[in-house]
Amino acid sequence: MKIVIAPDSFKGSMTSTAAAEAIKKGIHQINPSCETVIIPMADGGEGTVDAMMSIMNGETRSAQVRDPLGREVSAAFGWIPETKTAVIETAAASGLTLLKGSELNPEAASTFGTGELVKSALDLGAEHIILGLGGSATVDGGAGFLQALGIRFFNKQGEVLEAGGNMLGEIQSIDSTQFDQRLKLVKWTVASDVTNPLLGNKGAVTVFGPQKGVMQEKFAAFEGGMRHFAEKVVEHTGLDCRHDQGSGAAGGLGFSLLSFFQPVFESGFNIMATESGLEDHLKDVALVLTGEGQIDGQSLYGKVPVGIGRIAAKYGIPVAVFAGKIEGDLELLHAEGIKLLLPIVNEPMTLTEAMTNGSALLEEAAARLMRTYELFGETGNKPV
Repeated sequence: MKIVIAPDSFKGSMTSTAAAEAIKKGIHQINPSCETVIIPMADGGEGTVDAMMSIMNGETRSAQVRDPLGREVSAAFGWIPETKTAVIETAAASGLTLLKGSELNPEAASTFGTGELVKSALDLGAEHIILGLGGSATVDGGAGFLQALGIRFFNKQGEVLEAGGNMLGEIQSIDSTQFDQRLKLVKWTVASDVTNPLLGNKGAVTVFGPQKGVMQEKFAAFEGGMRHFAEKVVEHTGLDCRHDQGSGAAGGLGFSLLSFFQPVFESGFNIMATESGLEDHLKDVALVLTGEGQIDGQSLYGKVPVGIGRIAAKYGIPVAVFAGKIEGDLELLHAEGIKLLLPIVNEPMTLTEAMTNGSALLEEAAARLMRTYELFGETGNKPV
């Protein structure tokens, strides 16, 4: 029996590689002879560097950068010397997981640290940058990212503005004379499954602002600041990317990338699936096991389990999904090739307890699934 194990990371608990190893241990508890193929996955958010380095034989580097609130933090990025390719996660320097819930501060939070990671990649001689946009704690339109790379924003008094979401509405002029010239030689690939525009009721502030700490009463102010920032960027670059798909990703960082670098946007899952040869691995297996921290209605939009389910369905291969949390109306997931959803929590516990013990819980859940699979196998009727 051959099983492909291809989970996403369980954010804040396990990398995709660690999750895959836990699932493998659970399988081999029950069936030591089972052949397993591990393919760590990601969608452009947290865990992308770890997953891509494992399948592309790259190196993990680190740099001292600013976190969303300007504090020094060590952040990792991937480096593939042969192709001079850097793989960077916005989440590594500017992510939600770097902040406690009480620290969410969209007025002050910025993407400056992500720009610093890009500078570290340029120092290595990067010619191709793959930038994942998932999991940011910011709604600064990517202004902080640009500031780290040499762009300066001035207010009406001619003063240089500091990074943060609250500075967008104060911008009077933009100066790019100190822009890092090495960027002109870089090919950009943006790994993101977000198609939202920058502004409006489907834009960065309205859709993603609440998870980053934007209160309902401040929506209008943030939307107004973002609109003003966009107008100034359009005026400066001569490009209007406000309505482009993906411009609202990562609190508007997608807009700045489109405006200044003209990158290629690709599905984070599709990049991983292509690089890993996922589809080829799925052609001769009995079962595919995947998972992520939370499965909900948003999982239909570019998440790893659904992407795997769609590919596996072409070959009639059942997919089972492990999740730390399952919520919402999930009927549509079954139409996407997912046959079984399995929570890994086995008793009442706090979120902190579940995340701390994620690896053990996932291993136990995988063992339970295999016991069930073998039980039904004895009766000639597989459960999936």
